[in-house]
Amino acid sequence: MNIVSFSPFGYEGFLVTVEVDLRRGIPAVDLVGLADNAVKEARERMRAAIRNSGFEFPNERVLISLSPADVKKEGAGFDLAIALAVLLEQKNIKDDKEKFSLKKILVMGELELSGKVRGVRGVNAAVSSAAELGVKHCIVPITNKEEAQVLGLMNVHGVESLNEASEIMVNIVECLEKEDSKKSEDINEKTNKDIEVEFSKSTKENDMGEVLGQSQLVRALQIAASGFHNLIAYGSPGCGKSLALQRFPSIMPNLTKEEAIPVTRIYSLAGLMKAGEPLIKTAPFRIPHQSASLQGIIGGGKHCLPGEISLAHNGALFLDEAAEFRTSVLQALRVPLENGNVTLSRAGRHTVYPANFQLLIATNPCPCGNFGAPDKICVCNSRAVEQYWKKFSSPLLDRIDIRVPVFSSKNRKPYKTSEELRHDIARAISIQRSRQGKQNALLLPEEINYYCKLDQGCKDFMNEQVIKNGFSARAIHSCIKLARTIADMAGSVAIRQEDLAEAVELRKNEGGIDIMF
Repeated sequence: MNIVSFSPFGYEGFLVTVEVDLRRGIPAVDLVGLADNAVKEARERMRAAIRNSGFEFPNERVLISLSPADVKKEGAGFDLAIALAVLLEQKNIKDDKEKFSLKKILVMGELELSGKVRGVRGVNAAVSSAAELGVKHCIVPITNKEEAQVLGLMNVHGVESLNEASEIMVNIVECLEKEDSKKSEDINEKTNKDIEVEFSKSTKENDMGEVLGQSQLVRALQIAASGFHNLIAYGSPGCGKSLALQRFPSIMPNLTKEEAIPVTRIYSLAGLMKAGEPLIKTAPFRIPHQSASLQGIIGGGKHCLPGEISLAHNGALFLDEAAEFRTSVLQALRVPLENGNVTLSRAGRHTVYPANFQLLIATNPCPCGNFGAPDKICVCNSRAVEQYWKKFSSPLLDRIDIRVPVFSSKNRKPYKTSEELRHDIARAISIQRSRQGKQNALLLPEEINYYCKLDQGCKDFMNEQVIKNGFSARAIHSCIKLARTIADMAGSVAIRQEDLAEAVELRKNEGGIDIMF
């Protein structure tokens, strides 16, 4: 049996072949293959787990090799693979060695000294990588079994102890192959059947119906959810902008299986998988704190772990009180917003994480928060207001399709509930998936010309608005994509002039803070 394990690094990671050789000499355990301290400590955990599980540890000198030898191995997920490789080399399983000599098996798990197996991170990514190389079986901790099964790529065996794992190594072909293959087929059938637009259940606490007197903002959020458009809401403290944006998940559609697979892989690598949710179908909604570092937002560190923008992949990243974030953090969002991914480099190695996220921003209009409010007095001078908005920069704001000024309202009536908003959102998303297979906000310039054609009346109207508002080329495309989304929400095949008019209202304020109110 060729035992392989997985070393998570970045989004890709790599498979590691675990080999053991028993030779004459003073009894000891030698580990080669550029292992870090956590992997080196596996020697003692593995030795104690084997003995406490009722097996005899070899009296020979044990050589453990982890290959490829020139890549550093990190993490505690190699314990179980090393222990099984040792048992495979000695008499406990040696009689069956010939039967498995041409087969590969993926093994992951951390061992307790008692022989029990603990869960590890990165199982979803490991199964995906191993399946590409033709591996048909894997042994993982029982807590990671659903996470490994959900892809339906191989026969998954969940174990709680080293004893169970050793039994599976002996019986994997005859006893369990047919049974686990059937389970994989059942899982495939379950995860592939839902292709319609679905939403998670909302509660009273996160329902848009609890937002009172902010119909313009709620309407803008509905359009943003329908086309994956970036949005900024600005207004004085207490006007309700944060309250409304925090309820955005109640109108976000669930992920398709194609969207859910990379999201699940990212959360598996980050060790953030929840029990009972092997495939993440709920769109991510991340709210980092204002003190978040550049590494926390973009990702990185010793193991190149994902940051908030990758954890928000195929979902939304909400920056509340955005002006309080570091300028370097805000400016670092520009490239991922444009490219949909982020490249992280560390010590001669690099990885590329997907980062196709929807940016939502809530901020005050000035340091005191009262600039532009009709019933309040702003105590900030013009330079302070200008410096306040310079943190965002024009290139970042230019990538935000929807800009909504929010004022305190005496109207205490809700606009619509989340359930009512979802009807138009579902219609728009269904049209986009069947028409171009992606959201309108992600359309490329050449795709805009094909999917967002304007008649002569709309072209003349758009030309007038370009001159009036000083739109950039990107702003023109934003208006057209917004109009396409609004038309999709209404079920209209053609973009109408009223769709463009609403889109222009949502996009304008191109000139800066001086005309935002």
